[in-house]
Amino acid sequence: MWLFIAFLMVPLIEIALFIQIGGLIGLWPTLAIVVATAILGTWLVRAQGRLAMNDLRRSFSTLDDPSEPLAHGAMILISGALLLTPGFFTDAVGFALLAPPVRRAVFRYVAARVQVSRFEMGAAAGPDPSRVDPRSGHGRPQSPPPQRPRSGDTVIDGEYTEVPPTKPSSQKGPSGWTKS
Repeated sequence: MWLFIAFLMVPLIEIALFIQIGGLIGLWPTLAIVVATAILGTWLVRAQGRLAMNDLRRSFSTLDDPSEPLAHGAMILISGALLLTPGFFTDAVGFALLAPPVRRAVFRYVAARVQVSRFEMGAAAGPDPSRVDPRSGHGRPQSPPPQRPRSGDTVIDGEYTEVPPTKPSSQKGPSGWTKS
């Protein structure tokens, strides 16, 4: 229901703002503002996206909880779509989402309403209470990540299940899976 209301209200708000602002400053300055915000927004989205990717890489390399950098990246992506959409309301929301304090506030708001039932990284069996991240409440792995093999080593990682031998079939001839 909320999505329907948003799809109904956003275009109405945009049309009303276009009429009001176009009446105050004229057609060409209004169009110039729309084009300028799209160009500026694209530049800011690229810069903020690079920072978010660096934060995500850092969280992966240190085995921290990647949910906040992922959420920031998603919000930057949404802000880019909003900034490329012509309109003053969508531009305002898009520019707001590019501000890190706004993204952090949105993340805290959403994180307070989402319950994570299980979160696991690396080869850890479970979180060590002494190594719980105070920001997210998630545990960090108990053991360090596995060492990479040296250049001369050959490592084949796999799982297996031992299958007990079966009794020979009393049936002679082709199996039931083939045509004779």
